[in-house]
Amino acid sequence: MPRLLLLLMLVSWANATAFAQLTAYRVFFGITNQPPRQVVLRQWRQDGQTHYLTLNPKTLETALVNLPENQVKALAWPATLQTVIETPYGRALRLEQQRDTHLQDAGIERTDTTERGFSLTIDLCPSTKPLTRSVFEQLIRAFEPEEKPIPVTITITGLWMENHAQDLAYLKDLVSRGDLAITWVNHSFHHRYNPQLPLAINFMLEASTNISDEVLLNEQAMLRNGLKPSIFFRFPGLVSDKGVFDRILAFGLLPIGSDAWLAKNQQPRQGSLVLIHANGNEPVGIADFITLIRNKSSFIRNKTWLLYDLPESVASEK
Repeated sequence: MPRLLLLLMLVSWANATAFAQLTAYRVFFGITNQPPRQVVLRQWRQDGQTHYLTLNPKTLETALVNLPENQVKALAWPATLQTVIETPYGRALRLEQQRDTHLQDAGIERTDTTERGFSLTIDLCPSTKPLTRSVFEQLIRAFEPEEKPIPVTITITGLWMENHAQDLAYLKDLVSRGDLAITWVNHSFHHRYNPQLPLAINFMLEASTNISDEVLLNEQAMLRNGLKPSIFFRFPGLVSDKGVFDRILAFGLLPIGSDAWLAKNQQPRQGSLVLIHANGNEPVGIADFITLIRNKSSFIRNKTWLLYDLPESVASEK
């Protein structure tokens, strides 16, 4: 297929109605037939056409495309992995398999340590409180025009999307205005949590948790809301075990943790994945972040302290 035609398909996706009927959503592994070959992760039907979530294994950027089925070669997951074993995606998967043993904070915590700054990750767990819009306003004020659009990673849950349509529209408007470049990360659909349970049987480790639903229902909710799922996944509470961690890897996803959860007084280093919550439930973390960027204002203006795009940082990790 000519590259121009593929680009036109991508543009048509961007202009499509976000809330169109979406059916037959499923895990589907394979590769596209024409170069540059992309990894295929999901398949579904929408507007009478077959659509795919694909991944560039070199850049770790995902795309939403509608392709004729004869332009996609279905493969089992092990065979798909073999086609990308020497790419940044293959390398990241191998590294993830070494990070699956921790109960808390398993996954990518830090990326390229040569970076002069960090990747900002903002969690939107279920909450009755409104979005903390001030953090985005402060972020734009601090980093523009040195960085525009500002790269930000937002991990999002299905229940938050269901109850915060106006706040989600606000975030999408910041993207359309060119203020932010958001990497949208799956944070599970329900984000189950029982304060009376120990971590070992809490969050996604609760016995009745349906892992497939938590992953795939949330991806569908993201698509219906006009969001492009990234290759990353963040566990609720940053809690997992080897079993559930490996289940997420089997969806083709890369779990991310954090080595700088500001509300826990963890300070960022070069290449850190900094974690704050903008769902109204973490005023201490937000205050700490605003103080941090104010203290770094001169370094931001000199471009010696920046925010980094998460897919690009992981792809370039040495």
